[in-house]
Amino acid sequence: MDKIIISPSKYVQGEDLLSNIAHYVKPMGGQPLVIADDFVTRLVGDTVKQSFKQQDLPLAMTTFHGECSRPEIERIIELCIEQHIDVIIGIGGGKTMDTAKAVGFYRQIPVVVAPTIASTDAPTSALSVIYTPEGEFSEYLMFPKNPDMVMMDTKVIAGAPVRLLVSGMGDALSTYFEARANMTSGKKTMAGGAPTRAAQALAKLCFETLLEDGLKAKVAAENGCCSKAVENIIEANTYLSGIGFESSGLAGAHAIHNGLTKLEECHHLYHGEKVAFGTLVQLVLENAAMSEINTVLDFCRSVGLPTNLHMMGVKELNMAKLQEVAEAACAEGETIHNMPFPVQAKDVLAAIVTAHHLGS
Repeated sequence: MDKIIISPSKYVQGEDLLSNIAHYVKPMGGQPLVIADDFVTRLVGDTVKQSFKQQDLPLAMTTFHGECSRPEIERIIELCIEQHIDVIIGIGGGKTMDTAKAVGFYRQIPVVVAPTIASTDAPTSALSVIYTPEGEFSEYLMFPKNPDMVMMDTKVIAGAPVRLLVSGMGDALSTYFEARANMTSGKKTMAGGAPTRAAQALAKLCFETLLEDGLKAKVAAENGCCSKAVENIIEANTYLSGIGFESSGLAGAHAIHNGLTKLEECHHLYHGEKVAFGTLVQLVLENAAMSEINTVLDFCRSVGLPTNLHMMGVKELNMAKLQEVAEAACAEGETIHNMPFPVQAKDVLAAIVTAHHLGS
């Protein structure tokens, strides 16, 4: 199997970065279109407009309607055709960025994504999640390449609710352990081949950065500050975790996250909060050393990530419901089958219950 690593063509991170966005976009095209929802437009719209004015570049903007759906993608494609758009810029959350990626793919124009939060590692990836206009999951759309540029304005991101930054740490927490499992099993990664040493190194650095800077970053963000630790955690949540998961592989933690969506009590949780508990379950599943499990437990407790089902909203352990979670995690095609040993639902159920008690 060939070794493959994929990534954005350019990753840019800095404080007040959006005030200089046009400088970075200018070499990519002369007719840019920005998509952002109402909230993000109010938050950074004037800053972005001023940047393009300073660079003497025209700028078209359209309001994102809130759902990365086929009709919304087609609406923006029509706008691109009418206005001869040659570069698409998505500013905001995951669905805005996924829409920009899809439009760029269909129009074959450069894609720039500028997240206003660091709650997942999705911005760097070569995929979009497509929903129905009503918000139900429809399909994954896989692209032949990653975004042309990812721009992280750390001042904007540090000003977002702290829970989102912590959720990003939960998503990033799984990266090293899933990469390690995938490397051991030799299964194909999302990049389409075996992991490179570079991708493995980034996954490990991601975990090390979380342990070193996670708590410091949370404290700084809670007090409205953008410190060096915040900068490091934004990079870990987004770039290190993004390259790590896509080019090193997913395994148990994300499959268990998907299984947890069966529990209505967990629907209020962010992606990374469920992934953090999924990481603990994966470690139990592979019978990792207690010292390693305790390291992960201590980290989760320090930043406020859930370590047991009660913290996730589950009042009583219903074994029948947890069996459904385990079965969903082991569904055909799930990433849990990238673990370096066969996994059955009974194994996952035992690991969930054990992880819950260890984390209580």
